[in-house]
Amino acid sequence: MAVLSFNPPNTPPPAPGFSHATRARGDIVHVSGQVGVDESGAVVPGGLAAQAEQALINLCRAVEAAGAQAEDLVSVRFYVVNWKAELFSELTAGGEAASRKYSFPEMAVTLVGVASLFTPEHLIEVDGVAVVESADR
Repeated sequence: MAVLSFNPPNTPPPAPGFSHATRARGDIVHVSGQVGVDESGAVVPGGLAAQAEQALINLCRAVEAAGAQAEDLVSVRFYVVNWKAELFSELTAGGEAASRKYSFPEMAVTLVGVASLFTPEHLIEVDGVAVVESADR
């Protein structure tokens, strides 16, 4: 899937691996928020980094179940409990760990700090959109 990235010259450059906007053609896959739980539903130990890694892995698994791949992601939103700049290194560590298992494209990314998620044990939730070429096009 060819995804075009757009970073206009009159805006500050995005962080490496991110883009201000993306455009793709194909079938759209919307993935519900994924949290840092293992296959049994237990919250993974290890804090934000471990939960971020697992949430991204769960996101990729959901994308694959819908017939797409991690490379087809065009946008991802992170919802982080009690966000503050000091947490960025933990979030990045989780993302880097997940990227050793999945190949992520340059994509549009949003990070939202939230007061809480649906249970106090969850520190992060990640949702996303993937675009995959359909076989009938």
